[in-house]
Amino acid sequence: MKDYRYDKYLHIRTQPQKHLNYPDELQYNPYEPTPYGALEELSRVYSPTNGYLVDYGCGKGRVSFYFHHYYKMKVKGVEMDENIIEIAMDNHNRYGSDDIELICSLAEEYFVSKDDSNFYFFNPFTIHIFRKVIQNILTSIETHPRNVDIIMYYPHQEYIYFLDNSTPFECVQEVPYSILYENNPDERFLIYRFSRK
Repeated sequence: MKDYRYDKYLHIRTQPQKHLNYPDELQYNPYEPTPYGALEELSRVYSPTNGYLVDYGCGKGRVSFYFHHYYKMKVKGVEMDENIIEIAMDNHNRYGSDDIELICSLAEEYFVSKDDSNFYFFNPFTIHIFRKVIQNILTSIETHPRNVDIIMYYPHQEYIYFLDNSTPFECVQEVPYSILYENNPDERFLIYRFSRK
């Protein structure tokens, strides 16, 4: 019920729809929004770095609109599915802000700009694509040094292993989604950070 109330408050529609057809791609996961309750718990204890949030696999835009509303930050939502991005665009029109940009693109083809400093993932694709996306982020950091956060909800073990063992990112914060975490320890956020020396 909380998800419906939040959607209504933000003037958006982000609930999953059973009749949507998802692309037949084994490397990309179907749309599933992050629970608003989890986002509430994150926003109580986490402060993003300066710069844009890039919401990979943004779907209908729930995280994008929530971050913009709560943190007052500029957001870029990246979504590969043309049908779902159209719904996100409708949500954008109802929400009404020039500080949110929605981009129809494969995640690994998105160009990471010098203003992008926070990157959100809710297991949108396989580890193969995740590696490419992280490499794009690291390439951008080399060109434009800055502090960068990776925010993961329900983090896949392969993602964690890769970040811990193959990147300069360090895990700096864990935020459990308390009502579900006891029965499922994957119901949490992990924040990884690259800090400019």
